[in-house]
Amino acid sequence: MKLVVLERNSVGTDIDVSCFEQFGEVTYYANTAEEQISERVKEADIIISNKAPLNETTLADAPNIKLICLLATGYDCVDLAYCQSRGIKVTNVVNYCTPAVAQHTILLALMLTEKIAFYDEYVKSGAYSAQDRFSNFDRAFHDLDGKNWGIVGMGTIGHKVAELASAFGCHVLFYSASGKSTCTEYPRVELDTLLRTSDIISLHCPLTDRTRNLIDKNALDKMKHTAILINVARGPVVNTADLYQALMAEKIMAAGLDVLDREPMTPSNPLSQIKDSTKLIITPHMSWASIESRTHLVSEIVKNIQAFIEGKDRNVL
Repeated sequence: MKLVVLERNSVGTDIDVSCFEQFGEVTYYANTAEEQISERVKEADIIISNKAPLNETTLADAPNIKLICLLATGYDCVDLAYCQSRGIKVTNVVNYCTPAVAQHTILLALMLTEKIAFYDEYVKSGAYSAQDRFSNFDRAFHDLDGKNWGIVGMGTIGHKVAELASAFGCHVLFYSASGKSTCTEYPRVELDTLLRTSDIISLHCPLTDRTRNLIDKNALDKMKHTAILINVARGPVVNTADLYQALMAEKIMAAGLDVLDREPMTPSNPLSQIKDSTKLIITPHMSWASIESRTHLVSEIVKNIQAFIEGKDRNVL
């Protein structure tokens, strides 16, 4: 078989992907722009990709495609209806980065709660060495213990965050973005209640028509002015312009983002104007990407391909 890896660099060049070669001839591309897809996949039997849009426009001239393996959980980049009409199986990988994303969520909460960026700079600037007392707490900070932690999307990652937040003494509540959650371990509330009562809100929901711009001006206006918003889900779940205005007007205290509505971040993104890291921390969509997570991701793709060859459905969407 002929395999094409459209975005080899999406798992990092430090991760070995030669395991794909056991299935046939593999062509690797570091990255692939949308206009390059059609030409690159025209002889492929299997496509391995991440964010590349795969639809009738990009796949119409590729008659041999039998399987698409996504190096991700999300699949909004693939036209599933079109693939089904062609008999093309589409697989994803689930739960490969749960510990990493949950860990990053807690990290952002701690950094913003304790104003770590301010105190790190205070010491490095020499101000601490110049003061006449042993401690400094000029910027007030708070315990996580006893705070309300609201979770939007109680899937695998949301559930792991709930466990960790509970270990810090937080009271966890959640809103089911899909409306289908069966979780009974934590109180389920309506979004309005979660927004009004939570001290920290973390987003772990997929991007759907229901969740796009879920956190907009109306939602931000309902949040506590001392609240922290964390988005490790998908960028468009939060309205960027509205979040910028809320932060500048101090309608909420801070935000921690690992995802943006356009990635990489564009110079025109208003959030790029906020340089105060006690108010806003943005990381470059890397919460999922620990060595362990990326190694696991590649090994799961191998299992998906092997299952397909054996005539079995594994992680088929």
